[in-house]
Amino acid sequence: MKRFLLGLLLLLILTDQVGAADRVRIGYSSISGAYTPIWVAHDAGYFAKEGLLDDIILIPSGTQLAQVTVAGEIDIGSLNGSSAIAAALQGADLKIIGNSGNKMVFSLYVRPEIKSVDGLKGKRIGITRFGSAPDISVRYALRKYNINPDKDLTLIQLGFMATVAAGLQGGSIEGGVVSPPTQFAIDKAGFKELISITDMDFAFPNPALVAVGSIIKSRPDVINRFIRAYVRGIHRARNDREFTYKSMAKYTKIQDLSVLQKAYDFYMSKVLEKAPYINMTGVQNVLDDLVKSVPAARNAKPEQFVDLRFLDTLDKSGLLKELDP
Repeated sequence: MKRFLLGLLLLLILTDQVGAADRVRIGYSSISGAYTPIWVAHDAGYFAKEGLLDDIILIPSGTQLAQVTVAGEIDIGSLNGSSAIAAALQGADLKIIGNSGNKMVFSLYVRPEIKSVDGLKGKRIGITRFGSAPDISVRYALRKYNINPDKDLTLIQLGFMATVAAGLQGGSIEGGVVSPPTQFAIDKAGFKELISITDMDFAFPNPALVAVGSIIKSRPDVINRFIRAYVRGIHRARNDREFTYKSMAKYTKIQDLSVLQKAYDFYMSKVLEKAPYINMTGVQNVLDDLVKSVPAARNAKPEQFVDLRFLDTLDKSGLLKELDP
């Protein structure tokens, strides 16, 4: 009888804890190492430790993820800053609350027979989707080489980065825009990096962490706890290679350890910072890029699109000093 009562008590406690947890739906827009902190935070149970019942959901389009976040189907989205700011310029109450990365992290890979940037003329280049970070970044890079992406070649949207890689391997495209770890798998398969957009240091919120105004106002504590768990995810990723390899393999479906090692070193050394701070120059670059398609961007200011309160709370909490004394 005592065992039964003890078991019942434990069940009630666990049920109460689950019931008390705040559900948070976290969307991310690409299978890329840039989302490693979310994957690691989920797999390590850091969201749960903050009292969050988290669902992490892949929605492979920044534009679509912005839309479902605005519609209330996602609580916190991680997507390219351009899609988020474009939605805000068109009336959505959407704010950037942090950045996973502050620059474009892509490379243009081509078939071995293409020897120069001029050799891209007339060729088919695969991207995920129009308006996506790969699309924006390759257009930026090509203009630096005096290549008009709308006249000198054909950009083809293929949906997923894995599909871009498959297109290169199958011959349906001559070039493709990829990021690690897909980039290193393509490199290993014999394709050539023609342009490293990463090394061009193009400041950009990529990806940004976003939330709608209604959630910022009604559930600020949930966002604060999300940020804390996210930062713990970054710290764990930086300090636990083996655990991070497993998370990256799980979500990218890449099992080649050498590819995962390269992707890990790349993101930890070149992309991910200790906290999701926002580079306002990158936000301005988004506005400059959007002017041609969204006229309202011309007179907009970067400060309109960010909410720094959660990063301020993080700084004051002492968590960063606790993790890195």
